Amino acid sequence: MNTIRSVCVYCGSSPGRDEAYLEAGHLLGRSIARAGLRLVYGGGTKGIMGAVADGTLKAGGTVMGIIPRFLVTKEATETALQRLNQLVITDNMHERKHRMFEESDAFVALPGGIGTVEEIVEIMTWAQLGHHRKPIVFANVKGFWNPMLALIDHMAGEGFIHTAQRVKPLVVDDPGAIVAAVMASASADQTPTGGESSVIDKM
Repeated sequence: MNTIRSVCVYCGSSPGRDEAYLEAGHLLGRSIARAGLRLVYGGGTKGIMGAVADGTLKAGGTVMGIIPRFLVTKEATETALQRLNQLVITDNMHERKHRMFEESDAFVALPGGIGTVEEIVEIMTWAQLGHHRKPIVFANVKGFWNPMLALIDHMAGEGFIHTAQRVKPLVVDDPGAIVAAVMASASADQTPTGGESSVIDKM
């Protein structure tokens, strides 16, 4: 059984146009805390990112924020960052993403923009290449990820995803059910989650 200790959440630094997105962030954060897991996220204190961190902290959970130096004043405030249990400031985006991967046992994509898409797609790419078997979840709040999921199915159908079983993400509509889905997936998969660090270091 693969052990889940930390969950990485990718999401927007903006709130989006639907209140359901912020609510999903708070709910997921609370669920992570109540399961005794640690939240690993991009360190922002605004938008959905802030909601996830806030939900986790208010429920007594542990939060690790990882943010590039140049985004500190854009996606966060110094006062809000002081609330986090652990803050890592990286020199660039690549270092941030690598550290988030290393610190996490599962990955969840809440609604977000291009950055969120880029982050979760990279994790799926690493899975396709066999570098990890950590659970990947699309939090499909109000069908937000339906176009993305349709594109993935289209690419697989057209023969461009040759290891579809490795990049088949979990799709969970209810944010409150995400942690349970992650834990169930980890329990069912007897394959070690770790990848080849020497290869990942070169990416």
